[in-house]
Formats: sequence, structure tokens, C-alpha cells
Amino acid sequence: MTDYTEQKPAQKLVAHLMAKPAGPDCNLNCGYCFYLEKEALFPEGGRYRMSDEVLETYIRKTAEYQTVPELLYAWQGGEPTLMGIDFFRKAVELEKRYAGGRRIANTLQTNGILIDDEWCRFLAENKFLVGLSLDGPKDVHDRYRKDRGGEPTFDRVMRAMDLLKKHGVEFNILACVTRESAKRPLDVYRFFKEQGVRFIQLIPIVERMPDTESERLGLKLGMPASIDNSDEPNVTPWTMIPEDYGDFLIGVFDEWVKNDIGSVFIMNFEWFVVNWMGMLQANCFFSERCGQAVIVEHNGDVYSCDHFVYPKYRLGNILAGEPGEMIDSEKQLRFGAVKEESLPKYCRECDFLFACRGECPKHRFLKTPDGEPGLNYLCTGYKKFFNHVRPYMDAIVQTIRMGCPAEKVMDLVRKGKI
Repeated sequence: MTDYTEQKPAQKLVAHLMAKPAGPDCNLNCGYCFYLEKEALFPEGGRYRMSDEVLETYIRKTAEYQTVPELLYAWQGGEPTLMGIDFFRKAVELEKRYAGGRRIANTLQTNGILIDDEWCRFLAENKFLVGLSLDGPKDVHDRYRKDRGGEPTFDRVMRAMDLLKKHGVEFNILACVTRESAKRPLDVYRFFKEQGVRFIQLIPIVERMPDTESERLGLKLGMPASIDNSDEPNVTPWTMIPEDYGDFLIGVFDEWVKNDIGSVFIMNFEWFVVNWMGMLQANCFFSERCGQAVIVEHNGDVYSCDHFVYPKYRLGNILAGEPGEMIDSEKQLRFGAVKEESLPKYCRECDFLFACRGECPKHRFLKTPDGEPGLNYLCTGYKKFFNHVRPYMDAIVQTIRMGCPAEKVMDLVRKGKI
């Protein structure tokens, strides 16, 4: 469990820029991916690679913008390892050149397919934190995570995880939860524990079928800003059922709170503890406002958010503009404020507003029972989960505030005192 005693409520979060050096290009064709379709928004004809000019400008301007003692560079995709290891060697050298003596941190999100010993030696030497995409046991993972030839990828990802362990590369697991896997919480969670995974982030898959605007842009999924007016939300077949997501979280939580506090870190639960304690939330999903994490595409274009890479949300280009001016622009500030200001009355009067904060605006396309727009698709699932975990969360918070390790709560759970 995170040491919350060292966090200060008055601390201000620092905005950061996450780079997609290979844009939407990927060597996989995951059935639920929301980013592959972004190929339609760029004219390169399938060749998406960050130039040396964009790379150096991104690193230099990030260093100039950030005034903190540690500079964070985040690399995502698509699949960033398609850039090749020499690209990242160059990136590390540029980071050192412009850091001005400050500490440097790098994160790399990868599907693991290209990870080999050489990659691992580089990642370990430069202390990269790797996010490895793995959805669970073989049948769960391989259902959607296939390569461009339609072949399953589980065995290759497991090999990558073994190599990361072998070389001492720090990594966490990002597991997407789909309609099918949401019904198997313990199968998924216990698989990760059997593999010795200590850090897990659970990502709910919510996507909509295309609407008029997305079809006009050549996209295959619905746009995030429109309200669904139908009686039944027009979601994709792999989108989870909200109540099932609540049950999934409950299933994992019940195992974790009894056996694994302090030994397995499930980021979703960590974020909820932060909100239960009334502290500053670093995760945009569960913060009051968002807009502090912008995207730098392969061509230097800057967008409001990873989930809002559409023409409407383009803030400028890193080659021509300054990060601070784009992040502090009226357009971006308005984007971040809408998350809070557009909450319907139904949410503002909810007992769990402090914990949920409306979650991601991308998912807020339903209407409330009284017909007001802006309700999160996963609302019923979250309510089910929060009602279940309230006494446990209260106990965790009380334990931490008493100066005791959160692990003490496991004894109370096992003795039936919660």
C-alpha cells in the first residue's frame, strides 16, 4: 500500500506530455483497440514515425516546461518499440543533455512482442518502468490480443515478462477487462499472483459503435463527446456490462483485502483509497478535473487527452508551440473543467461522488433516470462496488491515520470484524 502519510493535500499536480512516437502503428490487431482507427486521421499512408526533429523538440520543451526535480518522459502507442532500440538510445541521450542535472524517469507501455535480451538490458540500465499489456490467463488474453496475422500472442508476452524479470526491469501489468473476462475476476487475479506480478492496473473496456461524425472521419468507433439517446446504449460486443464490472472489482477486492494488502498493488484500489482519504488524486479518471496529461503524436501534434485524439481536440504542434501555452490555453482549461462542471445533478447528489468524480468523460454518454445527459456508462457497476467496499475502505483509512500499516486490516477481515 502506498505511504499516504507523505502526501500533502495542497500539492499541485504537474501536467505532463505523453509521446506516441509510432503513432497508431502497431504489430498487433487487438479486437478492442481504440487507437488503431486513428490511422484515418493522419495522411502518412501507414508510415508513422517520430522524426529526429520532433523527438528533440519534445524532449527539450518538456524539460523547459517542467520545473520539478525529476523529469518524466512517457512513451506509448500504438506500439512504441516499433521505433527500434536506437531511437530510445537517442532519446535517453537527449534527455540527459536537456535535464540540467535533474533526475530523469522514463515509462514505456508495450505489448511485449519485440522485447528481447537487448531491449531488457537497455531498459534495466536506464531504469525504465515498463507497462506490459497482459489481460490474464491464455484463453482470456488470446481472445482479443492477436497479431496482424490473427495469431494469438499470449506465449510471446509471457516470454517478454520472463525476460523483464530476468534482467531486473521494473514493470507493471495493464490488464484490459472485457465483457467476457469481467465474469472471471478470480481467474484473472489469481493468474497474476501465480506469476509473481505485484503491480496491476485494471482497465475497463468501454467503446461505442460508430456514429455519424466518426463515420465522416473514417473511424470505426463512436466519438466520446456525444450522448447516447437510445434506450439501450449502442456499445461494442466486447464492452463490459456495468454491473459485471462491479462484480469483477468486488471479486478481486475481496481476495486482495483478505490476503494481499501490501504485497500486491492494484492501482484502481490505490486510487480509491486516495479519494477516500480526501487527498489530491493523480489519476485523471477519478480526479475532479482533468486535462493535465496531453498527448504528443508522432508528427508533433498535441491533443487534449489520449482518449480525445480527434481534430476538435488538437491544441497545436510541439514544433511550433510551447507546451505550457497549450496546456494553460483557454481551450485546454475548458476541456479539463467540463469534467466537473458537466456532472448531472444525479451525480452531484450521489454519496460516492467523492470516490468516482464521474470517472472518464469518454464514458459519460448515458442519461440519468430523470433524463439529464452526462451519466457514466459504468455508474451502476461503480455504485455496486463502492457500496460493497465502504466498510473496508473506512477501515483502511482509519488504520493509516492511526499510523499503522494498511496490512493490519487483513487481520480484521480474517477475524470477521469488518
